[in-house]
Amino acid sequence: MKFSEFIEKYATHPQYHAPTGIELHAKSWQTEAPLRMLLNNLDTRVAENPDELVVYGGTGQAARNPKALLQIIKCLLELEEDQSLLIQSGKAVGIVRSHPESPRVYIANSNLVPAWATWDHFEKLKKEGLMMYGQMTAGSWIYIGSQGILQGTFETFAACGAKYFKGDLRHKLIVSGGLGGMGGAQPLAATMTGATFLGVDVDAERILKRVESGYLDHISYSYTEAIALINKAKNTGNALSVGLVGDIGDVLELMLNDQVIPDVLTDQTSAHDPLCGYVPNGITLEAARILREVAPEKYKQLSMKSMARHVGLMLEMKNRGATVFDYGNNLREMAFQGGEKNAYDFNGFIPEFIRPLFCDGKGPFRWVALSGDPEDILVTDKALVEAFPNNHQMIAWLQKAEKFVEFQGLPARICWLGMGEREKAGLLFNELVKNGKVKAPIVIGRDHLDCGSVASPNRETEKMLDGSDAISDWPLLNLMANTGGGATWVSFHHGGGVGMGYSQHAGMVVVADGTQRAENCIRRVLHNDPASGIFRHNDAGYEKAKQNMKDFDLEFK
Repeated sequence: MKFSEFIEKYATHPQYHAPTGIELHAKSWQTEAPLRMLLNNLDTRVAENPDELVVYGGTGQAARNPKALLQIIKCLLELEEDQSLLIQSGKAVGIVRSHPESPRVYIANSNLVPAWATWDHFEKLKKEGLMMYGQMTAGSWIYIGSQGILQGTFETFAACGAKYFKGDLRHKLIVSGGLGGMGGAQPLAATMTGATFLGVDVDAERILKRVESGYLDHISYSYTEAIALINKAKNTGNALSVGLVGDIGDVLELMLNDQVIPDVLTDQTSAHDPLCGYVPNGITLEAARILREVAPEKYKQLSMKSMARHVGLMLEMKNRGATVFDYGNNLREMAFQGGEKNAYDFNGFIPEFIRPLFCDGKGPFRWVALSGDPEDILVTDKALVEAFPNNHQMIAWLQKAEKFVEFQGLPARICWLGMGEREKAGLLFNELVKNGKVKAPIVIGRDHLDCGSVASPNRETEKMLDGSDAISDWPLLNLMANTGGGATWVSFHHGGGVGMGYSQHAGMVVVADGTQRAENCIRRVLHNDPASGIFRHNDAGYEKAKQNMKDFDLEFK
């Protein structure tokens, strides 16, 4: 197929979708895989705004602009097995000599020298066409739609239930703001744990998208109707989710006035970006779009003032008995800058619920069937259940996922696996491809939110035992270990999840294509990747990680 024919069929802006089946368009599966995943990120069933190449998180892009995207596609179609493509903030900038077991693509997104690592400087460079914001999996081409965050949200809500509600979230109400690409997973995650859920978003289109995808049960334009629905569901123990069109601050204020106190309160608005992610209180969506352009500084001030009010209301909910936690969008910091001096009086979700898992090298292991056939995912689900019969949490999740999760774009799955489990699963998938049990190769990746791949003091590395929250040597070491191990593509980003200046993080993807080369790379990468998380937490002094150093033979000889 000629380049022009490929573009016409798969990449006519803004209508993007990935090829499926076993026919190669690139020169090997090692380049076909990133090509398909890039296009899948921009599929209208997956991406928030394909017209702007935005995948999720307000402004998280897969490529810098349509012209740069076409050049990346052309390079991937032509790349040889002894070459690697360099991507600088969503633009192909060079091809280097490498070898068959080295990464085919090296990606660096949004990275700035620390003293210049601010939204203002980033926006200046972005306007000049020099950078883009890659978020986490948007710019590293391994986003899989809402399911990607769904499983982690399910784990978090379940852990919250275990810690505060004796493991039972029935008859409990979870309230949150934001139903976009990340927050849109919350309604289904909540109902999967048995809870009643109320989500609030100013953008009705986002809520409707969650209803259409099966992640949300009901949309409401009326506060009175929404409260009546959730009160009835909570009282009867019905796992119902309602999306209310409105301002989260206004809704929380009304709930306080009506003495409707949620059992659990968090937030998933795009608070990390006060200019393009958050809509200030009292402003319509259309007015917000105009104000961003004509008075960006005023807009940011209004956003942070609104976030201060938002967090102040969350703190009052906490005072009245709600379990409140920050869900990693840097809302507390923006609120602090907006004037709420007590913004950090509730914890983030990592120190509250997830850090013990990190000490085990556990994190979000995800995979995608390049065949495009959902049956291939069911085959992998079954294989994992047979391989890990004692991992009851994983099995319970897979059963729920098969029942409730609708695929977006290429069929994919995610579950949390730890040290030893990831390597075993990867080798198992490679055998499934080799033996024809699945129809085409499988892409194996993860979120950047993982045990050893992030430095983010307001999220993944908040309140580290040794105070090493801001040390970003660790994600760089993770990146180098996965590069040396032979990941199919690697990435290093700045600012994902919490905004410019607040995080650095690494991503990796490895492809199981049934070959010995793939087996070699999988053995190294899916060992190195979780091991780096155990190293990081062992060095910080966590006893559980110290024990895992011994159990997995990771200690110095």
